[in-house]
Amino acid sequence: MKIALAGGGAFGEKHLDGLKNIDGVEVTALVGRTLEPTRAMADKYGVGFATTDYDEMLARDDVDAVILATPTQMHAAQSIAAMDAGKHVEVEIPLADSWADCEAVMAKQKETGLVCMVGHPRRFNPSHQYVHNRIKAGDYTIQQMDVQTYFFRRKNINAKGQARSWTDHLLWHHAAHTVDLFAYQAGPIIQANAIQGPIHPELGIAMDMSIQLKAQSGAICTLSLSFNNDGPLGTFFRYIGDNETYIARYDDLVNGKEEVIDVSKVDVSMNGIELQDREFIAAIREGREPNSSVAQVLPCYKVLHDLEGQLG
Repeated sequence: MKIALAGGGAFGEKHLDGLKNIDGVEVTALVGRTLEPTRAMADKYGVGFATTDYDEMLARDDVDAVILATPTQMHAAQSIAAMDAGKHVEVEIPLADSWADCEAVMAKQKETGLVCMVGHPRRFNPSHQYVHNRIKAGDYTIQQMDVQTYFFRRKNINAKGQARSWTDHLLWHHAAHTVDLFAYQAGPIIQANAIQGPIHPELGIAMDMSIQLKAQSGAICTLSLSFNNDGPLGTFFRYIGDNETYIARYDDLVNGKEEVIDVSKVDVSMNGIELQDREFIAAIREGREPNSSVAQVLPCYKVLHDLEGQLG
């Protein structure tokens, strides 16, 4: 299968690292914002074609599917354009930063019948898969999730510390991970509340936010987010259940006593991004809906939309 990647930043590179481990997959085109660094990344990963023109890439015959690791504000339009060109598409989280755009992508997927998957990696991290498998087996029930998403981002930089051409958002970007994961693990969300701190005078976004969720099952979730936290950085999930407590840190998992739980056999890789890409490829090959399809994650974005209305 021939894949094009749009986005030559930190997450684009994570996808390239994962895709090289998947049999029968070739990255044939790379799209970036500026040509020279895009060519350099293409050379590093053996990609034969590099461009700054997204439409030029979509017109190529050697592209079956597109992975989007571009700025959030481009996600919806680029997803729709890919499907209009007959390409399957995997778009990085978040699907969009408005409910109208999310609905537009969903409508296009229904119209074309193509695979449209949203990159919600927490569904694929072995740590969260381990918990999900216990839930599916009927031997674990979540009572509460306590989640901390903490970064130190008072300047507009990416995960590699490089200057960004766009600004992300605690609600639409970072809260999307937890809102979707909570529903995936505990069931449909029936109540959601949010408050936020002051708006950054230059970035124009809230730097601190608190969200409370309740699932139909009765489980609750408290999510604290900050761009003001000077370490440790990342997102840490505490699952409080009926018979065990788990703490998930990306692909790693410990119990409430900080005893390591071996999740190396949960899936074929310990890399959540690679597993996400494997699901995308498998869904195309098997002609089925992928886990984390646009239809499956759409309720998450409706919750974010409603929370945005509360925040004003």
